[in-house]
Amino acid sequence: MRIAIVNDMLMAVEVLRRILSKIPEYDLAWVAYDGLEAVQKCAVDTPDLILMDVLMPTMDGVEATRCIMNQSPCAILLVTASVNRYAAKVFEAMGYGALDAINTPTEGSAGLLKKIAAIASLIGKSSRQKLVSGIAPKSQFWQKPLPPIIAIGASTGGPQALVKILSQFPQNFPAAVIVVQHLDAEFAPGFASWLNEQIPMSVQIAIAGSTPQPGKILMAGTNRHLIMRSDLSLDYDAEPAESFYHPSVDVLFRSLANHWPETGIGVLLTGMGRDGAQGLKLMREAGWQTIVQDSKTCVVYGMPKAAVELNAAVQILPVEAIASACTKFLLI
Repeated sequence: MRIAIVNDMLMAVEVLRRILSKIPEYDLAWVAYDGLEAVQKCAVDTPDLILMDVLMPTMDGVEATRCIMNQSPCAILLVTASVNRYAAKVFEAMGYGALDAINTPTEGSAGLLKKIAAIASLIGKSSRQKLVSGIAPKSQFWQKPLPPIIAIGASTGGPQALVKILSQFPQNFPAAVIVVQHLDAEFAPGFASWLNEQIPMSVQIAIAGSTPQPGKILMAGTNRHLIMRSDLSLDYDAEPAESFYHPSVDVLFRSLANHWPETGIGVLLTGMGRDGAQGLKLMREAGWQTIVQDSKTCVVYGMPKAAVELNAAVQILPVEAIASACTKFLLI
């Protein structure tokens, strides 16, 4: 896999270069020292993956990500001094198409190499397979009225898409919302805070034992899979360990189709790969309303396209129409 480094700090470039040299399958494509240089080099020689800093002179990593994804798209991993300190810029760049973010390594390289390996699997540069199981009988544990659930899965470009949808729901929205955004657990609290600043509903990190509540958004917050258990509480599970994504949209969707006794709405947004497509199909087979974002408004039309190919989507909508479609369905 050919990997480029974009960073204005010579020491950071050298650290990243040494980390990449540990893996024979990784070749250094080129190095750029600001975003503008990266855009120019990428147009001539597009690598498989770019390790992109956020704060740089001339053109920062946010604008560079936007330009590259428009002109010569490729996988982008944000590698910056402090993801939490620059959370707003990180999530803005993810909205333009960056896949994930990690702090620049100061000692040890396992975290970064794990991220790169996951992206390699995602873009077809290594061979891994996902475990997909069928639908199980639904739980009969419930005894009291339950709120409708809107379950949303998102990846590349997800932050902005989520804001566009969730900002249209009022504070007293009658449904419970559960979100899986492909994002490392280290940055989940910052992402939840960022969402809380922009939308009326309350956003919280889901904890083991929490239950869906009307007017509340529960978001996956660990590197394990968020799941619905048979007692209708949320929990985290390490299995399937071989999944490309941790947390996985497929795993959440499948558990909801298996256990949630009422129907609801499954929404699959922009993202690279196929995560969520099989789970959305199981939801549709279980009677859920299923919606995918259309190709024109997706940053990457991968996950929704996979769902369409499986006939998992009842509706294919532009991102700005998804919230009103959910509201309309709930009022029927």
